[in-house]
Amino acid sequence: MKVVLYCRVSTDKESQETSLHRQREELEKLSARLGFEVAAVIEDRASGYDLDRPGVLDLLELLDADRIDAVLVQDETRIGRGNAKIALIHFLYKKGVKVYCYAQNGELELSESDSMVLKIVSMVEEYQRKLHNLKIKRGMERAVKKGYRPQKNLKGHGNVHGKERKDVPVEEIVHLRENGLTFQEIAATMRGFGYRVSKATVHRRYQEYMEEKGFSE
Repeated sequence: MKVVLYCRVSTDKESQETSLHRQREELEKLSARLGFEVAAVIEDRASGYDLDRPGVLDLLELLDADRIDAVLVQDETRIGRGNAKIALIHFLYKKGVKVYCYAQNGELELSESDSMVLKIVSMVEEYQRKLHNLKIKRGMERAVKKGYRPQKNLKGHGNVHGKERKDVPVEEIVHLRENGLTFQEIAATMRGFGYRVSKATVHRRYQEYMEEKGFSE
């Protein structure tokens, strides 16, 4: 299992360098005892209440690259404090990344109150996903009613000269816009049909098309 050793102190004062050194030594011992492979060591000198930490951003890059399986910390306050701690732990768990704690000599065990907060956050996110899916469904239904036929523009659906899914069909964006859909609804509709596109991208492509044709909205 590849792991990251995450160490943090609250300030960049020289007096706290000893704490960072001690944290690293303890986490190295824990990693060796559990048979883990250390992929990186991250040190932060910032408040635990702050999410904007260089080390946290480095950690997120490793997570996005799927290079680690777990994060090791001296104790849960090293991850963060207050809402920042809950947010980071929740994000790690969503990524399938475990947290090990030196103070607990194993996998992190959260307090009852922290566990409850994480459950509430997960429930809220689930309802947000449901709302998002309903929004996409509504946008797709409106688009189809107004004549949008995505199968005519995709390869593998009867048109060998059609566009790949990764391309943004500008002509369909214009068509949907002319039929009264908002840029947000158009983006949702495009995503429902497999195009990875944001509201901002839809708006930009539409504006580029209008400028090219000599029009302005």
